Amino acid sequence: MNAQTVDGVRRFNRIVTQRIGVLNENFLARARPLGPSRILWEVGQEGVDVRAIRARLDLDSGYLSRLLRRLEAEHLIDVEQDPTDHRVRVVRLTEAGRAERAELDRRADDLAQSLLDPLDDRQRLRLVDAMATVERLLTAGLVEIAIEPPTSAAAQACLRSYFAELDARFDAGFDPTSSLPADADELVEPAGLLLVARLGGEPVGCGAVKFHGSQGEIKRMWVAGGTRGLGVGRRILRELEEHARRHGVSVVRLETNRSLSEAINLYRSSGYHEVSAFNDEPYAHHWFEKSLIDRSTPTLNP
Repeated sequence: MNAQTVDGVRRFNRIVTQRIGVLNENFLARARPLGPSRILWEVGQEGVDVRAIRARLDLDSGYLSRLLRRLEAEHLIDVEQDPTDHRVRVVRLTEAGRAERAELDRRADDLAQSLLDPLDDRQRLRLVDAMATVERLLTAGLVEIAIEPPTSAAAQACLRSYFAELDARFDAGFDPTSSLPADADELVEPAGLLLVARLGGEPVGCGAVKFHGSQGEIKRMWVAGGTRGLGVGRRILRELEEHARRHGVSVVRLETNRSLSEAINLYRSSGYHEVSAFNDEPYAHHWFEKSLIDRSTPTLNP
């Protein structure tokens, strides 16, 4: 990445932090900086687990504790143990906290309006569209993908969502017991592996690969509806291919249903080409294959 690109990002960061008041110790003129005010917004009307705030905002636990203590001292929140699980601490707004959150919302609306007021209609539209693009791209960069046991709570949540979506989208529904299996023991190294994608600590996608010597089999590709368009599926697929290479796989295969048009487009644009059926998967209409050998690098004859 060249220095000019990095400098452009830094200029953008400086103008945004100045324009929205991040540098001001009295954010939105409410006698506190942005950090604790953001915590009030994250708590919301129903309350939230402390761990969820930490994961959602990617905060150091010590720093979050200091922010919570400050808000407790202002009598804006209560932090208490969950009655059903004493290991969990739950944050709730007090009556004063709900009133303060409403006031922050009103002032944040005024701040947003002040950003738009000096612009004409065309400029406003361009700014809002550009902000939406920046939001999507920055959100995409927050997605974390890692190998996870297929029996974990996050993996199981992804797989349940995957099966439910197939059942809703396939013409005749979907019964996992009628499909070719990808059992838990097949998705643990060295037999295979499962990747889980997370955004703000929440699972938003998964994908698996089974290893069969020099061949790999891609399975269980799924991305949550709210995160589609962020390139998560493409990242999962690319990482599965890299893990396959690491395990000595030279060709990866997969099958898919004709109802999954987005998946078909992803595979084709990722270098997969359609081949004859190589298994008897009852829900498949298309079979794909991709070579993982880099043919751009010449080999020397012995």
